[in-house]
Amino acid sequence: MENEKVMQPLSFDELLPPSAKRRVHERIALKIREFAGVAIDQILNPWELAPYVKLKVVSIREIQGLSEEARKQLLRMDGKGWSGGASRPLPNGWRLVFLNPTHGKERQAATLMEECCHVILGHSPTRLRTEEAGENINFRNFDDNQEEVAYAVGAAALVPYYPLKHAVQAGLNSSKIARRFAVSRELVEYRIKVCRLWEEYKHLQKSAG
Repeated sequence: MENEKVMQPLSFDELLPPSAKRRVHERIALKIREFAGVAIDQILNPWELAPYVKLKVVSIREIQGLSEEARKQLLRMDGKGWSGGASRPLPNGWRLVFLNPTHGKERQAATLMEECCHVILGHSPTRLRTEEAGENINFRNFDDNQEEVAYAVGAAALVPYYPLKHAVQAGLNSSKIARRFAVSRELVEYRIKVCRLWEEYKHLQKSAG
């Protein structure tokens, strides 16, 4: 990656990971990138995609009337708390998305991409939660399966299998791949693992080291 060009695949099958489940996710992710007009080896910017699925990103700091206790809970920096959420649809059909501003841009990208995927996949929340923010703001809660699929598809859209495999085989480490796609190292390593590239990645990294 970096300054090298990713070779064009010889067939569509090369674009897909070996797992049947992940192949389904990858196909959807590739359609999302096609819709966004982004080449397979280019950065997909979720902030540019969000308006096309009627999502407006708003800082939690812009919300009026939040108690200090609720604000502290929402802005936790320990990595264990809230990372983002979306409101119920507004009368005009749009939803507001709130991202934790204490998180890095790369983590926010994954959170926003997941919210975009919930909309694209037609997911419906199972309930609304209010406990983290008092009675002033409600976030949608999806069931575990919807959360898993939305995150998996979003991660695949941000880091497609084909250029990821190319980068792994070129010996690039996860930090360099993450910088290339403007995502976190953790998301890259998640993708390497679910795409069944982890053993090859570890072997090549050990050889290079």
